[in-house]
Amino acid sequence: MTEFMSSSPVVVICLEGENAIKFNREIMGATDPQQAQEGTIRKIYGKSIDNANAVHGSDSAKAAAREIELFFKEEEIFS
Repeated sequence: MTEFMSSSPVVVICLEGENAIKFNREIMGATDPQQAQEGTIRKIYGKSIDNANAVHGSDSAKAAAREIELFFKEEEIFS
């Protein structure tokens, strides 16, 4: 995964709001781009289920907190 993620530019965003994780996972689509619904990010941009599925989203608030700390400094987060 590290090799794939460092092979081209990456855009990291932090979403906030009621049911943000659930909503984001809905617009991302199924993990396997071939199984994703039309119009989802993975259906449009995903290439395979093996690391090239176009997008990552946290699956829980705990995972989101950990992942946010990996990419952002506290002063970079605005509410």
